[in-house]
Amino acid sequence: MKVAINQPTYLPWLGYFDLIDQVDLFVFLDNVQFEKQSWQQRNRIKTPAGLQWLTVPVKFRGRLGQLIQDVEIRDPEFWRGHLRAIELAYRRSAHFARFFPELKQILEHGNSDLLVDFNVRLLRCLMRVLQIRTPLVRASSLGQSGKRTELLAKICGAVEANEYISPFGSASYLLAEQEILRSRGVEISFQNYEHPSYSQMFSSFEPFASVIDLIFNEGDRALEILRSGRRECLSEAQVSIALAHAG
Repeated sequence: MKVAINQPTYLPWLGYFDLIDQVDLFVFLDNVQFEKQSWQQRNRIKTPAGLQWLTVPVKFRGRLGQLIQDVEIRDPEFWRGHLRAIELAYRRSAHFARFFPELKQILEHGNSDLLVDFNVRLLRCLMRVLQIRTPLVRASSLGQSGKRTELLAKICGAVEANEYISPFGSASYLLAEQEILRSRGVEISFQNYEHPSYSQMFSSFEPFASVIDLIFNEGDRALEILRSGRRECLSEAQVSIALAHAG
């Protein structure tokens, strides 16, 4: 079985959903330390002035080292500003009227949740819109512990995975610790994604916005466009060479 493991993030970019779409099971890594001002709590939308951050405020003071699964949303009314920003940016887009109501409903009910619950509900909503049907599970439900690659290996074992697809950004530490996964019979490959272009409002095209930018602008073509950026996964050897050249 092919698995990917990643932290639950807020309104992610296209590549996050490409990773979900190409595996048999996707695991939300919610039992690791939360990183403040990370993708776990913020992302960007396209506006007339360029990419604009939307950030979910969370309780952080005095909670250094808290796990993602324990992070609480701080301001119960934050969603009002996010909805207003999204509406201003996309109300004239071709598919706004069709997809905005469901997104609005999820955002409105995020005012008293843990951040992870809120993010997972949003991710499930966006997967329905995109028609991605990959099964999902939370790492915290699997009863595994450990750090970095050790934890990934235990999760793979718990779900009986024999192939792990990693985001390219984790390559440095995974290559250094690859034997931990290999010793458990898990092969590693790396996502290889080239951001596609699509119809986008306002001036020139800007990549790496939230996937809602693609959905509001392209509607039913969103999944086809998202998948068009997928390239064959990279092997450990290919990634090693790429990192060496980059260094």
